[in-house]
Amino acid sequence: MESLLVFVALVILAIPVAVIYLLISNAGLRGRVAALEAQLAGAPDAPRKAPEPPPEIAEQPAKPSPPVAIAAKAPAPAQPTEGPPKAVVVHRANLQKLMHWIVQNWFYVVSAMSLALAGIFLVLYGIEQGYLPPVVRVLAAFAFGAVLIAAGEYIRRRFGDTEDSSTAYLPSTFSGAGVVTLFGAVLAARLLYDFIGPEVALVGMALVGAVALVLGWFYGPLLASVGVIGAMGAPFVIGGSSDSPAGLFAYFAIVTIVGLAIDTLRRWAWVSVIALTLGFGAGVMLMLGSAMIAETYFVMYCAVLVLAAIAIPVRRLVPDHAGTLLSLSLFARKKGEPWPEFPTRLAGGAVLAASVLILLTAFDVGRADVFWTSVAVLSGMVLALLIWARNAPALIDLAILPAAALVAIIAGADWVWTVQATAAEVPEADMPLLPTSMIVIGMALSVAAAWRSLQGGSARLFVAAGAAICAPAIAIVVEAFWHPADTLGPYVWALHAMVIAALMVGMAERFARADGPGDRQRMSFAVLSALASIAFGVIILFSSAALTVAFAVTVVAAAWLDRQFNLPLMGIYILAGITTIGYRLIINPGLDWAFAAPVAEMLLAHGGAAVAFVVSWGFARAAKRPRTLVLLESAVFTSIAILLSLLLFRAIEYWGTEVDSFSHWALGLGATIWIMLGMGQWRRLQIGGPLFVVRAAFGTIFLLIGMVQLGLAVSVMNPLFALVGDSVLGPPVLNTLIPAYLLPGVVFAVGARWLHALPRLITLGFNAVAVALATLWLGLTIRHYWRGSAGMELPDIGQPELYSYTVALLVIGAGLFYQSLARQSAVLRKAGLLVIGLAVAKVFVVDISGLGGLIRVFSLLGLGLALAGLAWLNRWAVLRGDQSPTS
Repeated sequence: MESLLVFVALVILAIPVAVIYLLISNAGLRGRVAALEAQLAGAPDAPRKAPEPPPEIAEQPAKPSPPVAIAAKAPAPAQPTEGPPKAVVVHRANLQKLMHWIVQNWFYVVSAMSLALAGIFLVLYGIEQGYLPPVVRVLAAFAFGAVLIAAGEYIRRRFGDTEDSSTAYLPSTFSGAGVVTLFGAVLAARLLYDFIGPEVALVGMALVGAVALVLGWFYGPLLASVGVIGAMGAPFVIGGSSDSPAGLFAYFAIVTIVGLAIDTLRRWAWVSVIALTLGFGAGVMLMLGSAMIAETYFVMYCAVLVLAAIAIPVRRLVPDHAGTLLSLSLFARKKGEPWPEFPTRLAGGAVLAASVLILLTAFDVGRADVFWTSVAVLSGMVLALLIWARNAPALIDLAILPAAALVAIIAGADWVWTVQATAAEVPEADMPLLPTSMIVIGMALSVAAAWRSLQGGSARLFVAAGAAICAPAIAIVVEAFWHPADTLGPYVWALHAMVIAALMVGMAERFARADGPGDRQRMSFAVLSALASIAFGVIILFSSAALTVAFAVTVVAAAWLDRQFNLPLMGIYILAGITTIGYRLIINPGLDWAFAAPVAEMLLAHGGAAVAFVVSWGFARAAKRPRTLVLLESAVFTSIAILLSLLLFRAIEYWGTEVDSFSHWALGLGATIWIMLGMGQWRRLQIGGPLFVVRAAFGTIFLLIGMVQLGLAVSVMNPLFALVGDSVLGPPVLNTLIPAYLLPGVVFAVGARWLHALPRLITLGFNAVAVALATLWLGLTIRHYWRGSAGMELPDIGQPELYSYTVALLVIGAGLFYQSLARQSAVLRKAGLLVIGLAVAKVFVVDISGLGGLIRVFSLLGLGLALAGLAWLNRWAVLRGDQSPTS
């Protein structure tokens, strides 16, 4: 019985298609016969081609008569040319005309609806009063509908249906009401009395649809609109009940197909919009009214409407939509560029509506049949747009809509996997294959997209990118929401990722062979996907340290592939890899893990990342990729600096007896890391692009974090103040004062020269902070040398310590003078003079009163000799500078 029902349904659905084919194939027969007769009769002026079709709505002149989209009728069928004419655009002017016509002629619409309701209520009245047996009631409704159609046809043939006739719109009014009455009679026979079976009901509805299709060829759009609207509303007026809603879904599908078929012959455009809108709306109402037991039928019903909306408007079993992509017109349309043809927009609206409705129906619904039906239908829609619509380049971007809905439904179906995973816990149970099925579906869609991309076309890059994304996206969603490794095991689940990677490698080979060495973009997409799939498999298998190294290896592989095969898009993966590795090094497992993990694992993660960045930087330099080079340069700088900071931390931890993460040296190391991270982000600002603001924001945040930690190290945790009893660890000079103050100062000094593209004010600020930190370190180091860790607290200062500061100032001043000579820099010479001035001031203001005995004598003696030598050196430098041609 089920096979018979399927066969009957196929036959019924083929009837409107057959009628369309017959009408189109015979549309120009009359003109060709007339031309042939004229040639045989020897008439030289006889027409030799079919008359032109009626002009489009957009080409009709505006006039006070009813809108062309509503009122234009031809007394005889139009003769179509080869191929469908361009679709009519429903724009604001036509909508205004439509509203004007409705205001002027609303009584025709009301009359048609009243006549249709009269036929339906004729049956209902017989039920209420108990008159006549059911067979007679249904036959009476059929007779009433036939009389209405006959009356409309008689008026059209006898008095006409043109705009200038007094009977305009009356034929459409009567015939449209008759069509609705016939639909209602079939529904009453099935739903109210169960007088006929579902097979006969489908045959009856198909026949009525064929009648409406033929009438729509001769009549205007008023009949089409009345017929579609009335037929859609008839089931809700009649009421009744049915064991299965499948029959009503088939009925709504037939009515929608009839509306689309009428419109594709006469090109009224808005009739197709009404048919599809009411078709989807009626399906939603039927599903909601059936206590949500019709989800599977509704999902399949949506797919049928999509196929009809694609094929019928262009009159092709294999669609051939040409023109601009709908996505480009919506998001990248330039002023003056034409919009896509109406069939393209109609198909786009249908695909969007179906994808959204299926997603809302099946997302987390809790029923396996609905889930599998939705997965099958959405996958079929993607394959149809890729393979069936291979000759329709204007539809290719629509494949992303059902693909996105498919991924979302898989994400919300974790309950399906939970059921299978629970069942798999039973001893000797078979391994559940649900995740494998999802991966196979994703790979099939990727293969179809790759095949479509290899066929060529303007959107081949877009389709190639989709092919590279589809399978990995489904795998990532399954991993994120289902966690199949807990049941299948990490090795089995990782094998799925490696199979996807192997598929992407095969796709890359096919793209490379098709494109040749001059174009590597499609190959790059596949290679990127392969690397991402390998990284995904590594995530499943490896520990924290090994995972970071594996990511770093894929970055090296991407840089090497770019250098070897000229793949510029590898820069995208390198950027993603640097971001991922940075996230793992800093956030998860992050610095806390690095401070506490075994040294070998810490070296493996951070050292491996640093080495990988250095090697990748070399490949990028050889490939001459300036943007990628900047990314890798900043990664090298930050990764090596972080590694050195961690090694210094672990050395202090091993060396010292008192290790506290909240100490001057720990805060200094933490500040150094965050400052380097901020500088790395600011270094990447010279790349520009859409990430400029994001990088500037992150760089500022990182620098502020580092400055807060550095401020705590200078103030609260400063050994001079001894507010928390923090002591300096290590011998004189080589102690924890270096990571606390000197190391951040060096980073600021290096950053001032490395970030040469930043404003000069920021560079001066970095230099000022570097000098201040270096001065603080020098003073604390001198004090620690003379007083030890226990005597760091102020205010006591001994004479040797006080004299050491003077010597240090003199040495620094002399060093600046030497550098000024070596670099011929007037700025350094002035800085040296400033430091010497500070030394002089200190001697005469502080040392004379604070020193005594021979120390005071040697202090003044040394100052005098130093000043004499520096005065001579300064004079010599000035004279040499005056003689220099570049001074």
